[in-house]
Amino acid sequence: MEIIFGTPALTAPPYTCNSDAKRQTPDKKAHHEQYIEAQIMRITAVTCVKNEGPFLLEWIAYNRLLGVTDFLFYSNDCTDGTDALLDAMADYRVVHLPNPAKGRNYQMEALKDSAHQAVVKQAAWIWIADVDEFLNIHTGDHSIPSLINACGNPHAISVTFQFMANSGVDAFADRPVIEQFNRTHNPDIWCGELAQEVKTLIRSDFPLKYYGAHRPFFPDNLDKSQRPDWKDGSGNEVQHRFKIAANKRRIRKFPAKGARELATLNHYALRSLDSYLVKNDRGDVNRENRNFDDTYWRERNDQSWEDTSIHRYLPKLTEALAAMKADPKIGTLHEAAVAAHRKTRDRL
Repeated sequence: MEIIFGTPALTAPPYTCNSDAKRQTPDKKAHHEQYIEAQIMRITAVTCVKNEGPFLLEWIAYNRLLGVTDFLFYSNDCTDGTDALLDAMADYRVVHLPNPAKGRNYQMEALKDSAHQAVVKQAAWIWIADVDEFLNIHTGDHSIPSLINACGNPHAISVTFQFMANSGVDAFADRPVIEQFNRTHNPDIWCGELAQEVKTLIRSDFPLKYYGAHRPFFPDNLDKSQRPDWKDGSGNEVQHRFKIAANKRRIRKFPAKGARELATLNHYALRSLDSYLVKNDRGDVNRENRNFDDTYWRERNDQSWEDTSIHRYLPKLTEALAAMKADPKIGTLHEAAVAAHRKTRDRL
């Protein structure tokens, strides 16, 4: 059955945020089919942030163009106004929570909590990604529903990274990231590795054990007949050993060659030199005491190829960003985050 994207902001039922919510066990298959039959697909993006203020509007606007209807942000220790800006975005169906992590692994503890949130439980699909990662869809109308249809509506779709280089950009500019950085590595190989990391779209009836940052996991004792239908970014079945997490070195990656025909995950890990300095000062949002160094930069700054295919989204993205910034409160908070970013750069 073809899935059609509707207008969830007008027709989807409201949800409430509850950090202490208990897990419910509805009929997940019926829950998923409910959205198909109603021609509405609620897609929730889940992410963790720290001092990402200048880049939030672009990421939210871009994902809305793809068909994402709802957002769940976890933040911790922000000093650039990220938290205030997220709080102002409720009209864009943004739920913002403090990261509940008690230990060092901020992302995994947030993802564990996310499974209990209404904005996730009421979604037909979940998209777990970082704010520097942009899903670039090459099929249909370039939306997530088109990708799902092209892959045959599986339980999961794992899309392979494409690391976007710095492209020689030194100065931070308040312009779309996807417009500025167009150089990248050979798609089939990165740092001598044929296997490259992925991020995963997850259907609500996936037989979930827990969400991982790169892929979901199902119970070890799950009957073979109940294992999920799982595709790569070309609509091919993922490798068996990846699916069952048999190789600990490859639980979040598989060979990239031939895996991006329908979608690519553009990863702008570096951005400008200015922003990379600020990122180093901030540290890793997902794990405590992990910093970024010149090795991280060199590995991701391969500029041997050019890829501008994501520019297909720029006209509508530019229009959406202008509308967001025209809101007096959102526009002011965005400008404050940009100013804080530049102030940190100057200090460094």
